[in-house]
Amino acid sequence: MRTFIAGSLAFASMLCLAACEAPAPAPNAAPQGSAPVASVSLPATASAITVATAEPAAPPKNPALAAPADVAAPPADAQKTPSGLASKVLTAGTGTKHPKPEDKVTVHYSGWTKEGVLFDSSVERGESISFPLNGVIPGWTEGVQLMVEGEKRRFWIPAELAYGERPRQPGAPAGQLTFDVELISIKEAPPPPETPKDVAKAPADAKKTKSGLAYKVITPGKGTESPTADDTVVVHYSGWTKDGKMFDSSVTRDEPARFPLKGVIPGWTEGVQLMKQGDKVRFWIPSDLAYGDPPKRPGAPAGQLTFDIELLEIQKRR
Repeated sequence: MRTFIAGSLAFASMLCLAACEAPAPAPNAAPQGSAPVASVSLPATASAITVATAEPAAPPKNPALAAPADVAAPPADAQKTPSGLASKVLTAGTGTKHPKPEDKVTVHYSGWTKEGVLFDSSVERGESISFPLNGVIPGWTEGVQLMVEGEKRRFWIPAELAYGERPRQPGAPAGQLTFDVELISIKEAPPPPETPKDVAKAPADAKKTKSGLAYKVITPGKGTESPTADDTVVVHYSGWTKDGKMFDSSVTRDEPARFPLKGVIPGWTEGVQLMKQGDKVRFWIPSDLAYGDPPKRPGAPAGQLTFDIELLEIQKRR
């Protein structure tokens, strides 16, 4: 069974919000024209949950992965939420706390179509998967929050909380999906960074480039080299709209982002080249160097954006 996984959960993130005409991104890379940052919108594109490509399904090697008898519809004793998500506890957990949307969870899972076709299984691969809970399809984000560590639960996820009746993501399974999920562990997300006091406008001591990009070094690094547009960089970042709303942060995901510097919004491509390794810099990016106002991409943040970026590593193009 061949599978694919969304990268960073970046836009795990907005890093993965590509421009409308941009080609599909490679795993763990931000697509052309995307900006670093946002929160992973895997429901419409890719998911941290792996999904099988459209290859003929072979019978599972493990008999335990055979489709459940109630795969087509939830039984009468299943719980149902107002959104239409149905679930049933298969094995009670030993934990007491529930994950929050921003927490990272580690799970084992198997997924079937309504017809009983197994389309993906971490159990079959023999490897659990970890991801921020707000970086997957809505049915998972909602459902796993009902669980505690050690619990195994079956979910019947309607199409509108999964990939849709006609998925936009090539190879994604259509219609209602049924998952058996075991919640192994919960890693609480770090607290979000404070909103900068100067988020709305660059201060007088900020530097400005000819393009209109403004920036200010917050913490100088010890590096001597700056990346070029052809390089790949590893960064931590947080991004806010002009009114102070944080729309994405690798800090809260507790996972740095890695991407080709040519593969993000113009303000990032230009700005990160001004940095040296170890620098932490605040950027005020005008809308024409970000996603626009209004954005061309549905769900992308509008107008001027403010980012705090820490350049952790430069990976030179070979």
